[in-house]
Amino acid sequence: MTQTKQKYRITGGNRLYGRVRISGSKNGADYAIAAALLSSEDVVLHNVPDIGDVRQMEEILEHLGATVEHLSPSSLRINCAKIARWEVPASLAARLRASFLVMGPLLARMGRAACPPPGGDAIGIRPLDVHLAGFRMLGATVTQNGDMFDVQEDGTLRGGRVMLDYPSVMGTLNVMLAATITDGTTTIINAASEPEISSLATMLNAMGANISGAGTQIVRIEGVRELHGTEHRIIPDRLEAGTFALAAAITCGEVELEEAVPEHLDALISKMRDAGVTIDTTDAGMRVRGDGNYRAVNAQALPYPGLATDLQPQLAAFLTQANGASTIHERVYDNRLLYIGELRKMGANVVATGQTAIITGPTKLTAAPVSALDVRAGSACVLAALVAEGTTEIDEVHHIDRAHEDLHGKLRALGADIERA
Repeated sequence: MTQTKQKYRITGGNRLYGRVRISGSKNGADYAIAAALLSSEDVVLHNVPDIGDVRQMEEILEHLGATVEHLSPSSLRINCAKIARWEVPASLAARLRASFLVMGPLLARMGRAACPPPGGDAIGIRPLDVHLAGFRMLGATVTQNGDMFDVQEDGTLRGGRVMLDYPSVMGTLNVMLAATITDGTTTIINAASEPEISSLATMLNAMGANISGAGTQIVRIEGVRELHGTEHRIIPDRLEAGTFALAAAITCGEVELEEAVPEHLDALISKMRDAGVTIDTTDAGMRVRGDGNYRAVNAQALPYPGLATDLQPQLAAFLTQANGASTIHERVYDNRLLYIGELRKMGANVVATGQTAIITGPTKLTAAPVSALDVRAGSACVLAALVAEGTTEIDEVHHIDRAHEDLHGKLRALGADIERA
């Protein structure tokens, strides 16, 4: 079926005011759906965002033999009692970065798993070495047939010390998921510490797992024989919250972000305050207020708890309105700066030198046809369009749909002049 191409039309100049509810985490939902593979009982997930990536993850589980039932627009019941396949076809894996995350659960549950390299945004190389080395340290055999990685247990999986070359989020998760129902104790050294990892460990422990240290660089998993079902609420999406915080600031508005967790955004909040944005915590979440008198800042995109790479394009868009020369250095993905070309079409004074973006402002932005080259580049274009003179058209918005639940509807409710065409 041919996908209908849609675009955003945004007329800039409106300040954003009001309240917006932050949806459940895209990444958190993908991880929880994959974890459901570890049990033959019902797993019920709440606060699940209605976005493209989640729907594709559901398709992968259904292909493997799971049943997925929508209890409400934001709740799912997943049952993996009749998992019959251990291989994810390229047609499904190529559309979703998180597709490779089913490897750990399938390996632990069925003794074998196969998947090609995952798809997702073209923002740089995502080596699978960390995942595969982790599986080998648990006693699995890894072979590659063409583009397909085939992982099989060699007798039985066993716990061990797994040293990750770098703190890969999905590498950490894949090893953690595989080790959950493995004989013995597994210790992951140099683990990623994102909030979504801590949340998933909470879910797994509620299913009967024995995981400690999640959210730190050392995670310990005492293997158990089996997991049972559970109910789990997906945490709020810190990346959506950061995007709306920057949208409020760039438009000199005032927005309360309901259910946002400020502690998950320490690095971004610090930089925004340095730039002159007022941010207060509230009983409901956090409130962001901007007055347009912004200062240049220097930032680096780093693994958590550093500034999220998935927020640096949006931060760059905001910094086009700050006084002076700002720099953002990307230390996670090697192709993350593609958004610069789109911002330049709108008049932004942004250049790239190596992995560093240099943004000089304040710059008067003007409407231009631009593309959402990936999820976060698209979000950066939306922020720029909110303050640009004239009506900006942003195409390829299906990328934005992958991670944002009703972005245009939420922005319109805050006062933005935005429509979907």
